[in-house]
Amino acid sequence: MTIHMVKLSVGSDTVEDLADWQVRKMQRLDNPVHHTRMSPKRAEEMLDGGSIYWVIKRAIRVRQRIIDIRAIKDDEGRDMCELVFDPNLVRTYAQAKRPFQGWRYLKPADAPRDLKTGDVALDIPPDLDAALKQAGVW
Repeated sequence: MTIHMVKLSVGSDTVEDLADWQVRKMQRLDNPVHHTRMSPKRAEEMLDGGSIYWVIKRAIRVRQRIIDIRAIKDDEGRDMCELVFDPNLVRTYAQAKRPFQGWRYLKPADAPRDLKTGDVALDIPPDLDAALKQAGVW
């Protein structure tokens, strides 16, 4: 069963800021990566079609498919986890998210929907978005 991850994009004010940061990273690497101290216990589920959903300005606004999770060592020899992403950023409908530390798992049913090409992101209240999904409107 697929599971996703949600993480704050610290320092990003827009999706374009996140994209610019990742382009700079890819000058040295094939794909964008993120390092974290904790390795996800549900890594297999994340690699089964999971994505990282980025929170920018208190809302999930974009996602990226997770393509690999690696155990690495940092410059001081400490164990770290390297998350490797598909470089393609997929915009989502904005979904409010309170600040938190680290990252959290995100069930597919709780994830915001992708925007279709040409759609404009709307800041729909999360409970209204969920009700519209449940009613089959979205």
